[in-house]
Amino acid sequence: MGRVIYEDAAFEKLLSKDAKIEVLASGFEWSEGPVWVKDSSFLLFSDVPKNKVYKWDEKSGLSVFLEPSGYTGRGVYSDEQGSNGLIIDSKGRLVSCEHGDRRISALPLKGGGKITLADNFEGKRFNSPNDVAEHSNGSYYFTDPPYGMAKKHQDPNRETDKFGVYRIAKDGKVSLQIPDLTRPNGLAFSPDGKMLYVAQSDPEKAVIMAYNVDEGGNVGKGKLIFDATPMVKAGKAGLPDGLKIDKDGNLWSSGPGGMLILTPAGKLLGRLEMGELTSNCAWGNDGSTLYMTVDGYICRIKTNTKGAGW
Repeated sequence: MGRVIYEDAAFEKLLSKDAKIEVLASGFEWSEGPVWVKDSSFLLFSDVPKNKVYKWDEKSGLSVFLEPSGYTGRGVYSDEQGSNGLIIDSKGRLVSCEHGDRRISALPLKGGGKITLADNFEGKRFNSPNDVAEHSNGSYYFTDPPYGMAKKHQDPNRETDKFGVYRIAKDGKVSLQIPDLTRPNGLAFSPDGKMLYVAQSDPEKAVIMAYNVDEGGNVGKGKLIFDATPMVKAGKAGLPDGLKIDKDGNLWSSGPGGMLILTPAGKLLGRLEMGELTSNCAWGNDGSTLYMTVDGYICRIKTNTKGAGW
């Protein structure tokens, strides 16, 4: 499945010419939010419409890990009601962006007992938290577009007029860090934690932005590092969505056509043309294998780099 496109000779240092994309599992409605559990060597990922988190490992294959994953009410909430972005935080908990329950939650993988980290800002409930990243200072940053709501941006249950990027500080206080994006989606930190990258899934402004992060954890003014809008207008399917960073600060982002690999400054090094809508990615195994959620598929490819923090 898919093929590797070398836009710059430097990409060969990151991905060998003989690298192959491998399909691990299929049959999902919309796979998202992959995360590798290091201490147990397995992958977790969301099937957002099915309200499930799946587990995949080399020996046992595929199984349901968590159901429900993001909506615990009666009936069907929306066409994307389950969990979306997932991370394993510094405490070893599964932190989930829950569409239907409109919150960020944390579940200890041993002992259970899910808690809510945040479900509102200034008394107004979030739209549908989409993706989350933890900073080295212990804060969580997450995006809040409307994709998990039944009528999306026109849903009558919306309580905030913002599609914000928020921060949950160590003391639990929630702050709005970026108020002016139209459809913030995936996000990730540079290896030194001084830069926050945010992907925007707006077909009219399909961009990846970079924001300085000060010592107090506050986000500064953003700058455009990559504009994928011309690729969208040229007919490539998909939008900037989930992204991860390698040890050298390069961005591995889903986008039009599949995966886009960029330098920290936003130069396009290469692409993975997947042939299907690609939502997100995660580093796994020893940190050099890139796992990808690709519509109804789970895929991976072996790289010559490692994820930041491995």
